[in-house]
Amino acid sequence: MTPQSAQTTPATTQPWWREAVFYQVYPRSFGDTTGDGVGDLAGITARLDHVASLGVDALWLSPFYPSPQVDAGYDVADYCDVDPMFGTLDDLDTLVAAAHARDLRVTIDLVPNHCSDQHPWFQAALAAGPGSPERELFHFVDGRGERGELPPNNWRSAFGGPSWTRVTEPDGTPGQWYYHLFAPEQPDFNWGRPEVLAEFERILRFWLDRGIDGFRIDVSDALIKDTAWEDTPDGNPLIPKDDASGVHEIYRAFRAVMDSYDGDRMAVIETGAPDDVVALFLRPDEMHLAFNFRFVKAGWDAAAIRAAVDDSLAAYGAVGAPTTWVTDNHDTTRSVTRYGADVRLEGEYVPGSTVELPLDDAALARGTRRARAMAVLLLGLPGAAYVYAGQELGLPEVVDLPAEVLQDPIVARSGGTSRGRDGCRVPLPWAGSRPPFGFAPDGTTTWLPQPEDWASLTAESQADDDASMLALYRALGTLRRAEPALRGGDVEWLEQTATRLVLRRTPAAGVGGRALTLVVNLGEEAAPLPDGELLLATAPLVGGMLAGESAGVLA
Repeated sequence: MTPQSAQTTPATTQPWWREAVFYQVYPRSFGDTTGDGVGDLAGITARLDHVASLGVDALWLSPFYPSPQVDAGYDVADYCDVDPMFGTLDDLDTLVAAAHARDLRVTIDLVPNHCSDQHPWFQAALAAGPGSPERELFHFVDGRGERGELPPNNWRSAFGGPSWTRVTEPDGTPGQWYYHLFAPEQPDFNWGRPEVLAEFERILRFWLDRGIDGFRIDVSDALIKDTAWEDTPDGNPLIPKDDASGVHEIYRAFRAVMDSYDGDRMAVIETGAPDDVVALFLRPDEMHLAFNFRFVKAGWDAAAIRAAVDDSLAAYGAVGAPTTWVTDNHDTTRSVTRYGADVRLEGEYVPGSTVELPLDDAALARGTRRARAMAVLLLGLPGAAYVYAGQELGLPEVVDLPAEVLQDPIVARSGGTSRGRDGCRVPLPWAGSRPPFGFAPDGTTTWLPQPEDWASLTAESQADDDASMLALYRALGTLRRAEPALRGGDVEWLEQTATRLVLRRTPAAGVGGRALTLVVNLGEEAAPLPDGELLLATAPLVGGMLAGESAGVLA
């Protein structure tokens, strides 16, 4: 294999990632070319024209590494290969080349907080026994109690249950406990050991040498733990995130590796920290972008939306970093369902909602209207944006999956009180009138069942419908590329009420282009439009006014 070059950015322009739209692909749910019911890399390559049609700038691929798949690939057994269920390294190289040929950059998930319990390092640690250098690469701790029978502290896993699992030592006796922020099959690395950093620097270079343009860094802010291992009142782990945290040195090391390559390689971090803390992670020598979970959690609420916009722009701008805008991803209830049910996301690392029953037709229609309107803000605010595969089709959450098909470890770890995240991960519908809707060869049973009534949501059925969600995303993508004001520049609020948001978007100085006005009608009744030429509306006008629960863009 000949290493590929990443996409390059002309020296006269700012780094591409500052205003990019990323399209997240969940590999097992995008396209299955083999008929095993699970998506694969070849299935992604086959759909790249669809991705390009949205006017996005980059792909983000969720994990495709060799893995026991306890947590959908976020339990990595080998960071420098492809799981056979998805294909081969050659298939990945083909995907990267095909994406680059369409001016799409490729970013991939990096999972540095933890690995699989099948990773060679962890298997070696189990075999080596207490006090060994192998165990120092993880958090092996003696238990409390007379015989070490109690966990070292009361910390709880983000997936439910304790954060500690006891091992059986090589001699067959009960032994030490190891720490896992998530499932027991996902032991946390000890980032206090220099060997861990050296290994991840090697991993970064492996993928950068293959032409990968960037990384989404999973659970990025949790790498450093308070290893005094003291109890906490609520059982939440002590994870320092202030300026003194060792995580900043890790970020600087990652940044140095990426900066040593051409093409403006980048990383976006997953963090649930407050805005002012996130800003510390985005200084010029640390990470490039951070997911804006404040925006995800704002819901359909004018004051919360404005606060999320203002606070994140101020905090990130203070360190010269762009913000990002996100409404959907593989960990969150799909926005059509959230907005339709009027619920907010909760939680830090694993956001969830209280939607437990399928929406009726009225609620689903309401959620679709609101999701369409929020797409205008998602793609019209300054900085970068993320679109989750299926979002452009208006897919709802599948909240009634049979219990026997659920695979998310949250389900078992919560004792069945949570249905987990499977509902937003159902394979995409591409064409046809019945499952598998073009996701896989006819007759294939998909890894999660698709609803029978998704025929109207396929990409095929929406392709020639100017009123479809797909048409809206394509139109917004085209408009964003044509109008610098939708990518960067300033935000000026012209109006905010409980039912109306109006903001002026002005291009950055020296960029050129015209100012635009974005208006979101959060009320149910039609409302007057601001002055200007209407360029786009998410619903037909009502008597010359903006329809309820819709948005528009005006020049």
